Amino acid sequence: MQDDIQYFEEQKKIYPKATKGKFRLLKWLIMLIAFVVYYGTPWLRYDRGPNVPNQAVLIDMVGSKAYFFGIEIWPQEIYYITGILIFAAVALFLITSLLGRVWCGYFCFQTIWTDLFIAVEQLVQGDRNKRIKLDKGPWTFEKISKKFITHFLWIMIGIATGGAWVFYFNDAPTLWENLLQGDISTPVLVWVLALTASTYLMAGFAREQVCTYMCPYARFQSAMFDNKTVIIGYDKQAGEPRGHFKKQPGVTPQDKGQGYCVECTACVQVCPMGIDIRDGLQMECIACGLCIDACDDVMKKMEFPAKLIRYDIHENFEKGTPEKITAKTFLRGRFFYYSAILGVIGGIMVYGLMNRTQTELHVFQQRNPVYVTLSDGTIRNGYIIKLLNKTHHDRHFSLKVTGLKAFNISMGTLLTDKALQDLEVLADSSGQFRIFITAPNQEQARSLIKIHLEDKQTGELLTYKTVFSSMGL
Repeated sequence: MQDDIQYFEEQKKIYPKATKGKFRLLKWLIMLIAFVVYYGTPWLRYDRGPNVPNQAVLIDMVGSKAYFFGIEIWPQEIYYITGILIFAAVALFLITSLLGRVWCGYFCFQTIWTDLFIAVEQLVQGDRNKRIKLDKGPWTFEKISKKFITHFLWIMIGIATGGAWVFYFNDAPTLWENLLQGDISTPVLVWVLALTASTYLMAGFAREQVCTYMCPYARFQSAMFDNKTVIIGYDKQAGEPRGHFKKQPGVTPQDKGQGYCVECTACVQVCPMGIDIRDGLQMECIACGLCIDACDDVMKKMEFPAKLIRYDIHENFEKGTPEKITAKTFLRGRFFYYSAILGVIGGIMVYGLMNRTQTELHVFQQRNPVYVTLSDGTIRNGYIIKLLNKTHHDRHFSLKVTGLKAFNISMGTLLTDKALQDLEVLADSSGQFRIFITAPNQEQARSLIKIHLEDKQTGELLTYKTVFSSMGL
């Protein structure tokens, strides 16, 4: 009947089997380093002087600044964040064009946390067959207890993940002490709960679906591959035709007209994405290398040649013979133009950081009205001076104006010659001053003037060009 038609196949749960090998060991090592960096970075200290946060990496939302060791990013310098994102994207394109999806397999946050969650699941519930049997079985005390312990540990990992994240936005020791005392602000609590929930759901349940359906990277990765890109593949010429094979002294699969693939499906069972690499390169493959470890282990036991599944370039899979990958393999067009783009972006950012000023001056002419004609016939213009002090100490400036004759400067309604010689801007903050310039009517309706501010201690001179508006003669 029409109602019995199923248009979509139900998502099947994947039960990755534990495996050992050099790539699994590499993934454990990268995971350890990633967690040390993630959880340890907020606790690093960096002395920036008095009255300044000494946390090495801190995003100070209250102070509207980001700190990264000796680098401080102000809201006006958001373009540095843009530069970092562009640099990271191009670097990812470069790595992908050379080594395929190694980022996904080893360094992606989703992969790392999912690996940890799977490890917890295997530790509590057992390896693949035991987990499958447990899920299919009735709800006994053993099943309930194992499921409870698994989800409890997942939630604890989620809390630790969210808790570490908020340390990047607050002074870590202070926040930790407050958390121990139960003094948790609403924003901190909301972020911890939100990240706990997202970690629990993404690494505990969504897993491979995040990589397949949510992450756009898998969709456009093929556009960055070519015949020289290192990918994970199955050597069909050596492995086909497949068939079960019982190990016998002096007998090889070729004697029976078979390839080296013995249909053990070990490569499928260990795959966290649930794919069969023998079907060829697939969008879901994250190039984690676990299928290589599993296959090599079987080949070793069968005393067959290794590298039936391996990292190699597409050309070598077509030939059916693995060849040593050398630096020459990577020295091709994509390497050079991606590297050139990275060099330009990195050079611009380094130049900007090395030449960034500690003070910024901006002057805004009052527009409503542009000028006022006083009773004595003189013309008055109003200006707003904004001075940004990026240093960690208070600074004092003297002000002068050039470009006009017979003029005076005032602040508000009072002449303040003394005040104009001592404009104070506090450390790590901006100062705003409103001045009025009064002068006789000029020959031109708009006369170019310069406003100068000189640091009274260092002698640093800041100049801003603007105009003085009048009726014109």
